[in-house]
Amino acid sequence: MTIYKESLEYHSRGRKGKIEVVPSKAVSTQHDLSLAYSPGVAEPCRMIAEREDEIFEYTAKGNLVAVVSNGTAVLGLGDIGPYAAKPVMEGKGVLFKKFADIDVFDIELNATNPDDVVRACEMLEPTFGGINLEDIKAPECFYIEETLKKKLKIPVFHDDQHGTAVISGAAFLNAVELIGKDISKVKVVVCGGGAAAIACANLYLSLGVKRENLTMTDSKGVIYKGRKEGMNPYKERFAIETDRRTVAEALDGADAFVGVSVKNGISADMLKKMNRDPIVFAMANPDPEVLPEDALKVRPDAIMATGRSDYPNQVNNVLGFPFIFRGALDTRAMAINEEMKMAAVRALAQLAKEDVPESVSRAYGGQKFKFGKEYLIPKPFDRRVLMWVAPAVAEAAMKTGVARKKVELAQYRDQLEMLLGSTYTVMRGIKKRVAGSVDGQRATIVLPEGENSKILRAAQIIREEGIAEPILLGNVDVVQSKIEDMGLSQALKDVQILCPSDDERTESYAQHFFEKRQRKGATLAMSRTLMKQSNYFGAMMVEVGHADGLLNGISQSYPETIRPAIQVIGAKPGSRLAGIYMMVFKRRILWFADTTVNIEPTAEELADIAVQTAELAQRFTGEEPRVAMLSFGNFGSNSHPLTVKVKQATEIVKTRKPGLVIDGEMQADTAVSPDISKESFPFNKVPGNANVLVFPDLQSGNIAYKLMGKIGSAEAIGPILVGMCKPVFVLQQNSDVNDVVNMAAITAMEIQIAKAGREKVGLNAEN
Repeated sequence: MTIYKESLEYHSRGRKGKIEVVPSKAVSTQHDLSLAYSPGVAEPCRMIAEREDEIFEYTAKGNLVAVVSNGTAVLGLGDIGPYAAKPVMEGKGVLFKKFADIDVFDIELNATNPDDVVRACEMLEPTFGGINLEDIKAPECFYIEETLKKKLKIPVFHDDQHGTAVISGAAFLNAVELIGKDISKVKVVVCGGGAAAIACANLYLSLGVKRENLTMTDSKGVIYKGRKEGMNPYKERFAIETDRRTVAEALDGADAFVGVSVKNGISADMLKKMNRDPIVFAMANPDPEVLPEDALKVRPDAIMATGRSDYPNQVNNVLGFPFIFRGALDTRAMAINEEMKMAAVRALAQLAKEDVPESVSRAYGGQKFKFGKEYLIPKPFDRRVLMWVAPAVAEAAMKTGVARKKVELAQYRDQLEMLLGSTYTVMRGIKKRVAGSVDGQRATIVLPEGENSKILRAAQIIREEGIAEPILLGNVDVVQSKIEDMGLSQALKDVQILCPSDDERTESYAQHFFEKRQRKGATLAMSRTLMKQSNYFGAMMVEVGHADGLLNGISQSYPETIRPAIQVIGAKPGSRLAGIYMMVFKRRILWFADTTVNIEPTAEELADIAVQTAELAQRFTGEEPRVAMLSFGNFGSNSHPLTVKVKQATEIVKTRKPGLVIDGEMQADTAVSPDISKESFPFNKVPGNANVLVFPDLQSGNIAYKLMGKIGSAEAIGPILVGMCKPVFVLQQNSDVNDVVNMAAITAMEIQIAKAGREKVGLNAEN
């Protein structure tokens, strides 16, 4: 199936189009209805009538953008009219929501007269917090935007102009830096003459390009003083005194080509006379002015960018408009001014120089990205763009006086982080709790897989975020070589790297292991062999106190990882090991147990798993644990041995921990649905509000957490190993860097709790 047929099927299947409107408040009872509409709705109406700004408090205006088009310049399709433009405008709405959680109504106007577009937008001002003009032809688009900016007190942004300018401007800044040229001396040829070209030219001048070094061309050639054909007041601003008349002549001796024109707008041969290390931004969509492969044949020193995703350095407007509007809306800005756009440019340029998360590489088929000629700007699926661009825009809005609302930037970043997903919020809280030190020193976590690239990248972040001090195990030369190759020499300077086979402590560790396991089949020779293995050596470091915790398992199976820890460190007396997952949903956290260790636990073992999971949940969230013991029956409805086992486990916990809120056996929907519990089981001590779910066996727990992670909109953090004498945690095989960092934070938190002697907070028999 071609992409064109696939696109038609995509847009037409199921609910037609790409958007829908959903309520943000419950309307499920008569009382809800009375609040949402008559008579309750009258009160916010009165409040807004008294003070107009209250509209931001009681309505969706502050998070609502109008995407407005008349369809006169749609993508590469031209003047196809407002009806045919609607799929694009719906798509714009999807991107606003996906990347910045901004709600959108797309508005297609049957209006070719620019004054009609202006009047329509004026009348929309009470409804929207901002207006995104889209796909309106030049020069009318300039008039419309300029007029609306003067008339309206909400931000107006023509994305075809400024979006391309902002994103390409960030790429341009970084390209100039890479080639080591002075931006004030760089000669630029802008090819296009339309909305995007003029916006790019204006922004590049703001970045430091000199007016005399910028030449603009269009389909008629160079825009020069005295030219009559195809001119308008906006092009006239860029007319220069020159004898050059063609694009080819303009490119002779130029440092940069910025194309926002048409397919094949230039030939590769035209690039031959450009200066060294030419910057070639061929951004025409869907086909560039010159294909990168053709350009690089004649100019292998060129730095290329296009508007396409199948080439490096995609200038994609989605890197700009959602986050620019996010910062503008959150400060209730009255406009999006030049300073706000420039703040976005510089934020994007700086972010490109940061290390790229594993999650971004995964979104692009495992491709690795590093600042350089083929990575000038962040990728569209880099979720950090929100955290960099929106605060920069908000700060600029406040500094320039267009913000009606002041935000405290640190708190604002915290709020934005919530838009990235609940996991970010949860893990940020944990990282804050562990950042710094324990007893005056940072906790130490041994990482036995020190030769693994993901572990090294995670070690860098663990250090930089103050989570812990990593200790790397492996061949010292191999680890150091990888650190250098990955550019981490400074970040991991003086990091402790140990080779178990060469370490002076290996013999004493072997003796210790032999004494512990000599009546369990271990010989001294076997102990010496095992202690030369990173898994065993790392576990022994924790056992004897040479490290505070251990994190392992990214490149091996769960049994291979956990076995050395059990043999060296072991479980707490009377405790059962279990693997717990923290399942993070949009509005709540659930704890699933056991998901990785106990295949068919007994009633006593299930009881211990329930207690330990409840303790873990309370340590992490401070929320009272409410434990549901799950089965396929509800409170004696089935007398099968499997349901009886769960019932027995529930009674054991009630006896051991009478203060713990627990009930069972119950079905999963009874555990999480208040309506079911209230109607059928009013005696339930966990009336549909469980936050700890204990599964009857490993297969059900494992299946449940994986299903919820893939199709249930939950993010899984774990497995968190409970029951060990000391902090030992196991990674999922093939975890990404972010998973490793999250688990390191969890490890560090358990280290802090253990050192503080608070392993069983608030769950003793008395309470």
